[in-house]
Amino acid sequence: MSLFVRLVAVILGALYGRKLGPMEESRLAMRVWLTDLDPNLHMNNGRYLTVMDLGRFDLMIRIGLARTAMKKRWMPVVAAAQIRYRRSLAPFERYTLTTKLLSWDGKWFYLEQQFVRRDGSVAALAWVKVAIRKPGGTVDADELQQAMGLALVPLPLAPNVARWIELTNEPSKIANAA
Repeated sequence: MSLFVRLVAVILGALYGRKLGPMEESRLAMRVWLTDLDPNLHMNNGRYLTVMDLGRFDLMIRIGLARTAMKKRWMPVVAAAQIRYRRSLAPFERYTLTTKLLSWDGKWFYLEQQFVRRDGSVAALAWVKVAIRKPGGTVDADELQQAMGLALVPLPLAPNVARWIELTNEPSKIANAA
């Protein structure tokens, strides 16, 4: 199934489906199609990242952020992603993509996304660091909450997620090597 068809299906499902609270989990029932496969006949590692975009779209629409973002010309951008592949997804295998907001700080929002097989095992687990861009800068968490009429307190992060966030905030050594 083409990604465009999947995107349309996700958008329509989110618009007409159950709305979520900002801390609730989005769940998308998916299937591995032939266009998702690599030469090893399992889901391509890059396809996981692409499918994760669909999960983030679903969450944004269901929590009401997409409508606010469109009005204000805000755009979500991924700054970092860490994914661990644990088990292969085979052709035509069904799985559920879960997406949830873990926490946030001044300008970053941290999400967790999982590819869960029908037997409950996790095929892949990812953490994603996202910013919301606006014309001329970045939307901070307070501005976003005010625009959406929310008053939430960031949740504490698991130590392994907090360490990953620290690593994503370190300056790049590549720029200094030249």
